[in-house]
Amino acid sequence: MLRLDRICAALAALLAMACVTATVHAAEPFSPAALAAARDVRERALRDDTGYDLLRSLTTEVGPRLCGTPGDARAVAWAIANLNALGFTNVHAEPVKVPHWVRGTPHVEVLAPFAQPMVAVTLGGSVATPDDGIAAGVVGVTTIAELALLPDSAVRGKVVYFGNRMQRSKSVASYGAAVGVRGRGAGEASKRGAVAVMIRSIGTDRDRVGHTGGMRFEKTETPIPAFALSNPDADMLERQLASGQPVRVRLRDDSHWADSTMSANVVGEIPGRDPRGEVVVLGAHLDSWDLGQGAHDDGAGVAIMTAAARLVGQGTMRPKRTIRVVLFANEEFGLSGARAYAREHAAEAPKIVAGMESDLGAFAPTGFQSRVDPSLAPVVQAMAQVLAPLGVPLTGNEASGDADVGRLYDLGIPVFDVDTDASGYFDLHHTPNDTFDKIDPAMVRLNTACYAALAFLAAEYGPGLGRAPRAPAAPR
Repeated sequence: MLRLDRICAALAALLAMACVTATVHAAEPFSPAALAAARDVRERALRDDTGYDLLRSLTTEVGPRLCGTPGDARAVAWAIANLNALGFTNVHAEPVKVPHWVRGTPHVEVLAPFAQPMVAVTLGGSVATPDDGIAAGVVGVTTIAELALLPDSAVRGKVVYFGNRMQRSKSVASYGAAVGVRGRGAGEASKRGAVAVMIRSIGTDRDRVGHTGGMRFEKTETPIPAFALSNPDADMLERQLASGQPVRVRLRDDSHWADSTMSANVVGEIPGRDPRGEVVVLGAHLDSWDLGQGAHDDGAGVAIMTAAARLVGQGTMRPKRTIRVVLFANEEFGLSGARAYAREHAAEAPKIVAGMESDLGAFAPTGFQSRVDPSLAPVVQAMAQVLAPLGVPLTGNEASGDADVGRLYDLGIPVFDVDTDASGYFDLHHTPNDTFDKIDPAMVRLNTACYAALAFLAAEYGPGLGRAPRAPAAPR
């Protein structure tokens, strides 16, 4: 009887200890040593210029990196060489088939009522005009919805001008509201019989430069030439349209599609101490548009994520899970690299505990978001405490993973977003002005500190972050 009493007492004590341990684990998801290591990597990142030096190298030695071009191939070689030089392991290229569009030389001018040249760039994916150009009248609208209200007779044989103006904002919401005319304006105008499209550049600057960017046609649509006017020239065109007199323009361009070619996602790892092979993915896109140097878009992301992973690897505590940097091919022209990576690594998804992407330039972080099961809120709150001294608060649980890592979120992988102040980003976005001199090294360091701390803690959290909740379906 005495022995049974002792056994029951021992079992009760063990159960109590288990309950206390579970309570402590829920309240303190990270050990004091892990939190100290995260703070250490954060502080070292604020003094480290690896990212800035990488970005200087990329913009100087490679420059523009449009998919399918020699610059794209140089970028892949550059990335492999630099990941190896920085001590990453398992450095390799994963081949990706990418489109190859050749930019021509645009010529855009007003013929009447008041003749003037205009500064414009060709939109990515545009087809050429006839050799002698297109001379046609202009019909002005603001949005695709406004175009839909016009009868076909008002559009047929005309150049459609979309005047939707992007508003300056700290968030990317204003870009999302404006960019639709770039992506689909030419396709919708083509269906109505238009011969070409001009848009007001999707940007917030007042410089006389155009903002390029990709567009797409459906298989049933006839491709037509498409151009983005600089904002000052869009203003001038709108004044002419407001005169009430017929406006006529001449457009010429020789852009065209070439055969698809091969690029690659470039991968490198900082090994974790856990032999199960779980990983945290840090992503950025290696390609850029061809007008500038791709400094903010997305050379900064390449540099920030590479530097963040390296700093974690040099920390006082080796992370539990492997940190994997993936530099994606062809984000700008259709996410070729991200789609290929998600497809080819789908079977590995249960071992990818989190993903993060940097693709909003090297500007001041304004906050970070998670996309994890709500039961993991205490874990994310603990991560937020490490970022709090940087002035980067937790702002919600609605992260998307952005364009490339968002394809991993589609597989159920939890994601984290670091939002940055976008109010200056869209002055430079997709223009010749996206160059290295626009980079603030302190902002590179600050972004690197955010991602390094988040990556270490995501890699270190013992149970893992489970699967990401799905975003609610849009109402029909």
